[in-house]
Amino acid sequence: MKLTVVGGGSTYTPELIDGFARLRQTLPVEELVLVDPAADRLELVGGLARRIFAKQGHSGRVVTTSDLDAAVDGAAAVLLQLRVGGQAARQQDETWPLECGCVGQETTGAGGLAKALRTVPVVLDIAERVRRANPDAWIIDFTNPVGIVTRALLKAGHRAVGLCNVAIGLQRKFAALLGVAPADVHLDHVGLNHLTWETGVRLGGPEGEDVLPRLLAEHGEAVAADLRLPLPLLDRLGVVPSYYLRYYYAHDEVVDELRTKPSRAAEVAAMERELLAMYGDPALDEKPALLARRGGAYYSEAAVDLAAALLGGAGSPHQVVNTYNRGTLPFLPDDAVIEVPAAVGGEGAAPLPVAPVDPLYAGLMANVTAYEDLALDAALRGGRDRVFRALLAHPLVGQYAYAEQLTDRLIAHNREHLAWT
Repeated sequence: MKLTVVGGGSTYTPELIDGFARLRQTLPVEELVLVDPAADRLELVGGLARRIFAKQGHSGRVVTTSDLDAAVDGAAAVLLQLRVGGQAARQQDETWPLECGCVGQETTGAGGLAKALRTVPVVLDIAERVRRANPDAWIIDFTNPVGIVTRALLKAGHRAVGLCNVAIGLQRKFAALLGVAPADVHLDHVGLNHLTWETGVRLGGPEGEDVLPRLLAEHGEAVAADLRLPLPLLDRLGVVPSYYLRYYYAHDEVVDELRTKPSRAAEVAAMERELLAMYGDPALDEKPALLARRGGAYYSEAAVDLAAALLGGAGSPHQVVNTYNRGTLPFLPDDAVIEVPAAVGGEGAAPLPVAPVDPLYAGLMANVTAYEDLALDAALRGGRDRVFRALLAHPLVGQYAYAEQLTDRLIAHNREHLAWT
C-alpha cells in the first residue's frame, strides 16, 4: 500500500510518522511518500521519518520528493496538510484583522477567509492531479479551514473526507479525567469544523450511558480551564464547546488579549526553527516532546484510523469526520459540510443520526454555514465584492464598515496568492 503526504516537509509530519509506525497493524503502509517543495525541510523531516520507522521496526519505505505527480501516482490515499504562504501568511492572518477590532486567527473570521482564498485553488489543483493518477484514491484533508476545503473537494467530485483533531483530543482528555480507556469514550459531537459542541459523553459505545453531567460536576474546573471559558457558562449550557467557540463567546476579551501578546504564528515559527534543528540530529529517532506544543495532537491516530477504514482495513467503523450533511442536520443544506460521528468504510463517510440541536447552537451553525458558502464562492470565482459579502456574513465581523476595511486589508496582504487581483 502506498500513501502520500502532501506537505510532508511540515514539522507536524513526525507526529504522523510516529502513528504510522506504532499502528502498522491497523494500516500496513509499504511505501510512504512525503512531497513538499521545500527541499531543505523535506530532507530533515524525511531523515527523521526513516529513523522512526527503523527504531520501531516498520519495514515500510519512506520516499521524499518535490515531484507531486510522481508522489501521487499509484497512491491509495493522499493526505493533505499544506499551508499556502507558510507561517509568514499566518502571521498576517493573525495581525491585520486586529487593526479593525476583529479576531485575528488562522482558521476563522477574516484570517480564516484569507487562508481559504489562498488554499482552495491549490488544493483543487492537487486533487485533479490525484484523480488523473488514480481515480479511486481517497483524499484525506487536514488542511485548514477544513470545512471549506473539504466542501470544495466534494463539490468538485473528489473522493474526500475532512479530518480534525479536536474530537479525538477531547476524547483523550475526557477519558483521562474519567479514568477510563479512550476507546470507551464516545462523543455526541455536533457542528461544523472548528464550531462544535459535545452534547453527550457516552461510556462503552454510542448508546452507552451519558456521563457528561458527571464530567462537568466532578471535573468542570479542569474542562473550563482547558477551554479558557468560565465554568458557570459551561454549567448553564450543559455542553462542552470546542475551544474555538471562545472566539465567539468572548470575542472582545480575546481581541484585547491578542493585541497585547505575541501572535501564535510567531510562537509557532520559533518552535519550528527549534524542531527543524532537532530533526537534523542523526541521533534523534523519535518525535520530540516539543512537538506536542506545536499542535495537531493525536492527529496521527485519527489519520491512521480514517485511512484504514476508507481502505478496507482495521479502522474504527464510527469516526468523527467532516463530510456532506445529507439531511443529518435538517436546518442546514444537504451539501453543507458538517463535523459529526459517521460510519466510515470503503464507500466513504455517512453521518450517523444526530439528536435535535438546541437553537442556541443551530443558529450559529446556520450563520457560519452561510458564510462558508460565500467564502467558497469567493475562493472559486474571486472578486472584491465576493470577499466583502463573505466577511459581512461572518458573525465575527458582521458590520459593513469592518467588512470594507477587512476586504481591503485581505486583498493587500494576499495579492500574490490571488490570481484574480
